[in-house]
Amino acid sequence: MKATDTLLHIAGGVALLLWSVRMVRTGMTRAFGAALRRAIAKGTGTRVTALLTGVAVTTVLQSSTATALLLVSFVQRGAIAVTAGLAIMLGANIGTTVVAQILSFGLDWLAPLLLIAGFVSFSAVGSGRWRHIGRMMIGLGLMLVSLDLIGAGSAPLRDSPTLQLVLAPLADEPLLAVLVSAALTWLSHSSLAIVLLVMSWTLHGVIPEPLAFAFVIGANIGGALAPLAVGWSAGPVARRVPAGNLATRAVAGLLLLPLIAWIGPWIAAIDADPARQVANFHTAFNIASALVFLPLVGIVAAGCARLFPARATPDDAKRPRYLDDDALDTPSVALAAAARETLRMGDLVEDMLRRSIDVFRTDDAKLAQAIEAEDDQVDSLNEAIKLYLTSVSQAGLDEDESRRMTDILTFTTNLEHVGDIIDKNLMELARKKIRHRMLFSEAGFAEISAFHARVLDNLQLALNVFMSRDVNLARRLLNEKVAIRDAERAAAESHIGRLRAGRPESIESSSLHLDVIRDLKRINSHVTSVAYPLLEQTGALRASRLQSAD
Repeated sequence: MKATDTLLHIAGGVALLLWSVRMVRTGMTRAFGAALRRAIAKGTGTRVTALLTGVAVTTVLQSSTATALLLVSFVQRGAIAVTAGLAIMLGANIGTTVVAQILSFGLDWLAPLLLIAGFVSFSAVGSGRWRHIGRMMIGLGLMLVSLDLIGAGSAPLRDSPTLQLVLAPLADEPLLAVLVSAALTWLSHSSLAIVLLVMSWTLHGVIPEPLAFAFVIGANIGGALAPLAVGWSAGPVARRVPAGNLATRAVAGLLLLPLIAWIGPWIAAIDADPARQVANFHTAFNIASALVFLPLVGIVAAGCARLFPARATPDDAKRPRYLDDDALDTPSVALAAAARETLRMGDLVEDMLRRSIDVFRTDDAKLAQAIEAEDDQVDSLNEAIKLYLTSVSQAGLDEDESRRMTDILTFTTNLEHVGDIIDKNLMELARKKIRHRMLFSEAGFAEISAFHARVLDNLQLALNVFMSRDVNLARRLLNEKVAIRDAERAAAESHIGRLRAGRPESIESSSLHLDVIRDLKRINSHVTSVAYPLLEQTGALRASRLQSAD
């Protein structure tokens, strides 16, 4: 029973440690994710600048895996060169050692303060950055608690003969220890958690320092496996940075492994505390790797380019271009990506609407078919954006982010409806005109063209309102809705006047003329709806258009 209790304490502590590391990373990402992404994008002027950027960003994130995944998205889009990405990763590997260094000083007394401050910050603030900072502080507090729990559970193992039998092969075969540690790190997706676990076991005498150093090398190599596995599906170019990072870590680890017995006394001379020795070895390993490989990142990048050559892929207009899965942990960035993809969807709808009038003018059946095919692209993008926003909503949004997500969903739905009206209604009317060889009167088609041009202008204005959130533009757009209603009434009266005059073209195309105007008005209604949420938030809308009965 005693052995069962010990294993449960250790397993519970490890589970809490993994969860607390995740909380810290999530809190940091959501609080500072957008700023960190900007820092990565700008901090690549030189190799040294890129290295320092990696140190700074990962010191905040405390996850070289998260930094690597950000780089995957940048490299995939061509925003960062592979050479700069590898330099950033060398810095990221140093940055991820900072928390291990801090916690190695035995800050158990800080846990209650972090938990209290984190709870107050998380609970008192309804939304925003301080709520995420509170999440981060709770994670740090739980990390300290988990280390205490692991230490208390590990104490009885110090003199356990069974454990010594298990550890003996690993102590005699450091390469096996490296492989075991790398596998555990890959399974946990956190090199920090494994290093902290090794620190705790070393502090309590469960494992000797040389074996702990081998475990640390394995944790560093295993930490490079996760981003390569996650980013594998992103394509050959995106694999280059994580593959290069894995190669540099593996080579550094294999070169250092035979020197552990010689390095141990040097590490012990710096600090006799076992936990500090593990943390110092972890930091020294990554600093040495950076010093060795920073001048060689060009060679490593060239090797990765040969190993993962870029392949030519056709530009599939149905596929989203800006929906970055790596941004899902940062809702503000993810929502900006969704808005950008929505703008692309709007450009497609605008192109459909612009060319639709040409089908009525030229009776071009092939052009009608091309416009109908373009609606399939709109439908595919609409589906992709909705699925992406569903994933964003699982990250936990504050009030402003939830409102923006709703606005994006509403606008994409309206754009999809506009595409359907053009495809299913306007193009069907155009085919009817072609099939029956109908003609509009000159005055009638001029009215339709003017009405169409006005609706097209409103669509362009709506796209500006959607991105700029400008209240004055939203007012102007909503005023256009009233103007379109008046224009529809005037067009109908003019058409009836031509019917009374007995013009044969007007009589023949009467139903077609009115249906086209009606569908264009429906399009305008969907387009102008983007103004309502913005004006409602600013208190610029009345509750009803009805006048008082008094």
